[in-house]
Amino acid sequence: MNMLGTSSSRKALFALLYLSEGAPIGFLWWALPAMFRASGMALETITGLTSLLVLPWALKFLWAPCVDALRSATWTFRSWILSCQLVMGVSLLPLLFLDVPNDFSLVVFFLIVHAFAAATQDASIDALCIAETPKDERGKMNGWMQAGMLFGRSAFGGGTLLLLSLDRRLFLIALVLTIWIPGILLFFSKESGRERSPRHVAERWRSVFESIRNLTKTKLLWLSLLFGSMAGTGYEAVGAVAGPFLIDRGFSASEVGYFYSFLSVPSMILGALVGGYLSDRMERKRSVSMFLMIMAACIFLLSATDMLHGSRRTEWMMFLLASLYAGIGLFTASSYALFMDITRKDLGATQFSALMGTTNLCESASAFSIGKLIPAAGYALSFTGFAVLSLLSLPVLRLITVPSSEQRRQGVENT
Repeated sequence: MNMLGTSSSRKALFALLYLSEGAPIGFLWWALPAMFRASGMALETITGLTSLLVLPWALKFLWAPCVDALRSATWTFRSWILSCQLVMGVSLLPLLFLDVPNDFSLVVFFLIVHAFAAATQDASIDALCIAETPKDERGKMNGWMQAGMLFGRSAFGGGTLLLLSLDRRLFLIALVLTIWIPGILLFFSKESGRERSPRHVAERWRSVFESIRNLTKTKLLWLSLLFGSMAGTGYEAVGAVAGPFLIDRGFSASEVGYFYSFLSVPSMILGALVGGYLSDRMERKRSVSMFLMIMAACIFLLSATDMLHGSRRTEWMMFLLASLYAGIGLFTASSYALFMDITRKDLGATQFSALMGTTNLCESASAFSIGKLIPAAGYALSFTGFAVLSLLSLPVLRLITVPSSEQRRQGVENT
């Protein structure tokens, strides 16, 4: 059973691998913030914890060269992924016995260990996807990966809010199993990439760092990093406080759970699948630009609705937020495919991690900043300001030229 052998099986495998990432993210980043807010915890504390847990994803490019360099015929991308999944599960097991309020510092420690392993797993999965997926399938592949990740977020994020009466330990056990089970399919799969060089590990390190040095001399790298750090500002800021926003507008925790499970996540999954499909059939940059503008329009409408109703509850808020999440799906599937098109295969983990790291850093900075800004400016003006920052990335996108496959292989980028 080789799940990497065909296009359809690859989609299923990578969707399940991203499910193993999305499940803990949903519980820790979606459910807990709304639960903490409903219990009276300060918004600044909530966003501070969220931004801390995002940092390993933002900084994973620092150790991603290990994934590219420390590979051999016996230690592959598959080995990296399986090892990281093991640590991800083990680091969550102590939460079965710890009391979150009283053992908060210890809980944070284990969550950081989990986040580090998950970020490394993410880099390894993405590198494997770049190596195994043809360019004309990358949009659809990213759509399926986002669908898997979002399904996990929904089940262990919004679903947790809807089932608060159940034992928290049952959720954690199910969470660990969800992380580990996809590894079984990966274990029996075989990478089809070219054979690894038998050179000594020191030579492989020198080769990787020489490639990195050459890459840093290109305009393409810096333009794409700048775009990644700016484009998601609007939706990352709104997404970081969507749960607390609905709570503050009079929605209950169970209604927020309903929103995440049955409105936002399905909308985002649909957007990702449609966005990936369209991205493979349109000029890649054109689809990214169009979807970015759709997202910004949704945020502007949400802000206007909040102002018009005097910060009072209206069902339009959920509808507009769901529309925004559909736009996020469109944009992420297309923009991540763009990043894969840019990435060199010999630096699959390192370069793509750096590009994705900018989006994660954007998420962390946006979550931290909007938590500081909302008490002074309110939700509507804060949302609007971050959406404008996203639109300022469009001129940067126009300057990016996607290299051909041969140029990526030879490292001939923008100069």
